[in-house]
Amino acid sequence: MWIIVMFDLPMDSKAARRAYTQFRKSLLKDGFAKMQFSVYFRHCASEENADVHFRRVELAVPDDGEVRILTITDKQFERMRVYWGKRRKPTELPPAQLELF
Repeated sequence: MWIIVMFDLPMDSKAARRAYTQFRKSLLKDGFAKMQFSVYFRHCASEENADVHFRRVELAVPDDGEVRILTITDKQFERMRVYWGKRRKPTELPPAQLELF
């Protein structure tokens, strides 16, 4: 399962820029990676694990601006088409899972 966080936060004052930076840093600290400007994503091993990260994002949402959180399955994520210019790139692969014996 993948969590995608998309946001549009104001940058019109020093306080707004600080809130933007704190939100972005909280995403990075929680294991999210930058997909595009203001779009971050994270792979989760299960729906329960995704709920934990979902709640962390909700707690970090600034007072102003718009934040959207989307969860999609691995299969849906694989079907995404990514282009860099005219060239198509493969989508990101989920991280390898640890095996415990």
